[in-house]
Amino acid sequence: MSMGIGCIYGSHRVLEPKGILPQPALKLDNTMKVYDNEVLIDVSTLNIDSASYTQIRAACGGNAAKMKAMILSIVAERGKMQNPVTGSGGMLVGTVREIGSAYPNKKLHVGDRIATLVSLSLTPLKLNAIKHLDPDHDQIEVDAQAILFESGIFAAIPTDLPEKLALAALDVAGAPAQVDRLVREGDTVCIIGGGGKSGVLCCYQAMKNVGPYGKVIVVEYSEANAKRISDMKLATHVIVADATNAIDVYRKVIAITGQRGCDVTINNVNVPNTEMTSILITKGQGLIYFFSMATSFTKAALGAEGVGKDIELIVGNGYAKGHSDLTLNILRESAEIRGLFEKIYV
Repeated sequence: MSMGIGCIYGSHRVLEPKGILPQPALKLDNTMKVYDNEVLIDVSTLNIDSASYTQIRAACGGNAAKMKAMILSIVAERGKMQNPVTGSGGMLVGTVREIGSAYPNKKLHVGDRIATLVSLSLTPLKLNAIKHLDPDHDQIEVDAQAILFESGIFAAIPTDLPEKLALAALDVAGAPAQVDRLVREGDTVCIIGGGGKSGVLCCYQAMKNVGPYGKVIVVEYSEANAKRISDMKLATHVIVADATNAIDVYRKVIAITGQRGCDVTINNVNVPNTEMTSILITKGQGLIYFFSMATSFTKAALGAEGVGKDIELIVGNGYAKGHSDLTLNILRESAEIRGLFEKIYV
């Protein structure tokens, strides 16, 4: 029997509270029976976003069994994988099992391997079991099913790249794509948290965009990650510092840029309280892109006002047109970045 046509944005799946969209909802209907304009996916891997996974790991003391139990309980309670502390989700990889009769994208077929490019925080998910979880890696292997709404974007898994490699890159595809939009030739750019997954991709794109006369400054907490950035020549300057210490980072960045500061700052840090650091190091009428889901946009907006900085603040929308192709192409262009990602994620 047909389930009928659901809302293009998935509001028909919201159980609580009624009248809002799936992302801010507290609970979704995760019944795995498709409406005519939905897709049913057999899920093999969840890529929990970095801010969420870091919080879960800390709350569970790095214990894998406790982390599994916490993730299972979140999905059981909410009908989706949305961390109640960070509010964020992640993304998934799976195989298309069923396509509703009125689903408009005729290029999608049963049996296709796809990665969803919409957040798990709005995706109805039925999590039967977690097959494998490593506290140090945010990709978990699962027995699960999920629903993709008509408005939900996705990417076909490329045949020339290992699946887990592609998933790792697609999880943060919005970041380097936004860097490509925002960074101009000759700019001075600071990437806070430049040694992580999104940071490395942003560094590559920023170096490409600023050209020979620009600067790319990386602020990285981990000495090992900082050395990796230097060795791979993904920045012109690397600072080892704690990004939550705004004054310390400000002094170290200004020593490179002069009082003018940076044209563009990209914040990829997966811990809270780095907003003021980003603001202090950015020039008046400069621009900050907060990709991190650990960002408090209240702190950022009021903090900029409080220090008299007229700065454009951009929320880290993980979607930018063409972002999946641009990001996968970085892995194709850079043997070093591909090798690094394969070492960590494959």
